[in-house]
Amino acid sequence: MEVNNENSTNLNKFISATGICSRREAEKLITEGRVTINGKPTQLGNRVYEGDSVKIDGKPLKSKPKTLYIALNKPVGIVCTTDSKERKNIVRFVGHPQRLFPIGRLDKPSEGLIFLTNDGDIVNKILRAGNNHEKEYIVTVDKEINDRFINRMGNGIPILGTTTKKCKVQQINNNTFKITLTQGLNRQIRRMCEYLGYNVIKLKRTRIMNVALGNLKIGEWRELTSKEMNEIHSLVKSSVKTEEASKKTSLNNIKPKNKQKRNTNFNSKFGRQRRK
Repeated sequence: MEVNNENSTNLNKFISATGICSRREAEKLITEGRVTINGKPTQLGNRVYEGDSVKIDGKPLKSKPKTLYIALNKPVGIVCTTDSKERKNIVRFVGHPQRLFPIGRLDKPSEGLIFLTNDGDIVNKILRAGNNHEKEYIVTVDKEINDRFINRMGNGIPILGTTTKKCKVQQINNNTFKITLTQGLNRQIRRMCEYLGYNVIKLKRTRIMNVALGNLKIGEWRELTSKEMNEIHSLVKSSVKTEEASKKTSLNNIKPKNKQKRNTNFNSKFGRQRRK
């Protein structure tokens, strides 16, 4: 009988769906040879069918725990990683009994709103830059800003070999502005300010999509409400499926023969930034 992939799940997605890790972490488990299907070694791209027995380090995967979505007001100095070698990693800071991982990043010297979850599927949907999900920040710089600064920040700044997307920028006082981004390049706001000759003194994220930081104190966290999650699911329902997006990314990373080396290097670097 012919095998039908429509009735199966990609192995890394299957592992992630149990809530023990993200898809990227699942891929690492697979490449390290720690995952088996029906007692046989696996590789990236393997699929799981109904009735298959999937084990990690010889232990069967447990059923998926309660899906959690947490909003944290991250303090300065906490690192958005699950790496246990990092003493100040965000998972250790939250100290939740369930295995959580952050959605996206906030730099170590930055503070403010960040989500954590055990739902690997929604992580990928929210992080897709093409979905235009808004993130709002309050930024203080080291010298006075003016209309020219506001206009240039809002109309795009050349960094990392590209020009940032147009965005909303509003001056709050002499040294502080609010900026709303729909993309997430590495240290984007800091790099944009540096290009214009300014250094960021304080950077605080106050909103992600429909969820605002509100009165959540620094270092505190709360579970997202049902209303907030319903709105988030509505916002991401049209998101590109992870597997489809991965195929598109792979095609985009093919290096045309007539492209200059400089652009090729940028595509590779930018691709890595987007996956962070």
